[in-house]
Amino acid sequence: MRSKVNQLYYHAMLLPGMIALIIFSIIPMGGIIMAFQNFQPAKGILHSDFIGLDNFKRILLLPDAKQIFFNTIIIAVAKILIGMIVAVAFALLLNECRILLFKRAVQTIVYLPHFLSWVILAVMFSNIFSYTGIVNQVVTFFGGEPSMYLVSNKWFRSIMIGGDVWKNFGYNAIIYVAAMTSIDPTLYEAGDIDGATRWQKIKSITIPGILPTIILMTTLNMGKVMNAGFEQIFNMYSPLVYETGDIIDTYVYRVGLVNLQYSFGTAVGLLKSVISFVMLFVSYKLAAKYSDYRIF
Repeated sequence: MRSKVNQLYYHAMLLPGMIALIIFSIIPMGGIIMAFQNFQPAKGILHSDFIGLDNFKRILLLPDAKQIFFNTIIIAVAKILIGMIVAVAFALLLNECRILLFKRAVQTIVYLPHFLSWVILAVMFSNIFSYTGIVNQVVTFFGGEPSMYLVSNKWFRSIMIGGDVWKNFGYNAIIYVAAMTSIDPTLYEAGDIDGATRWQKIKSITIPGILPTIILMTTLNMGKVMNAGFEQIFNMYSPLVYETGDIIDTYVYRVGLVNLQYSFGTAVGLLKSVISFVMLFVSYKLAAKYSDYRIF
């Protein structure tokens, strides 16, 4: 009985978060029915005409549908893979640092951008990559031609991927640094006795030791394969870069909220969520099969 009473405190701590989750995430899911309707605000959800899968058929017939899905997948997958590689590499370098004060200072500095809003960072990036910005000043100094990077289909996608990696790699590296602390120190001592170099210890001890964490993070991130970062792209893109920068979320915003096509926008968003769920399920099964690692 005492154990159950003590658990009540933990449930009470969870209660505000659960209430917020129910109000803002679960209850609004009832609006999914709009994807199967010709929704009209004057009639409401209950009285709007039901049209079945017509909105989904319309998605497939869109001339820009292929490009939008392609942009989303390319940007999202690149952010996940490059972000993971950079975060793991930085964590390995940080773990090899023996000056504790320097290690803490660097770790603090690199994860601070994670807490900055993309609204703020969009202004910063716009100034850096503007025609008179520091990037063009450096290019001109070395004899190159200045360019409008944020309105160039050649550069926009790369800037979005690089910006996201720069913003989040320090914060993501914390997870891998924490995983390294759980590695048995006697393994490194055995490596020292055998005369192993630092690189050999990293390759044979550190990387295998954090491999389950890498698999876990990759598996969880696979559910974000259709999420290329609405806040970042919305604050920095323009009609000039729709060809390479327009993603599902920005398209849903324009169609659903700006053009007031609520049913069609809901259908596009629902299709994206279904694909993300399938990708997460498949990645989990692959991780369990080939790495014998399970979350649950």
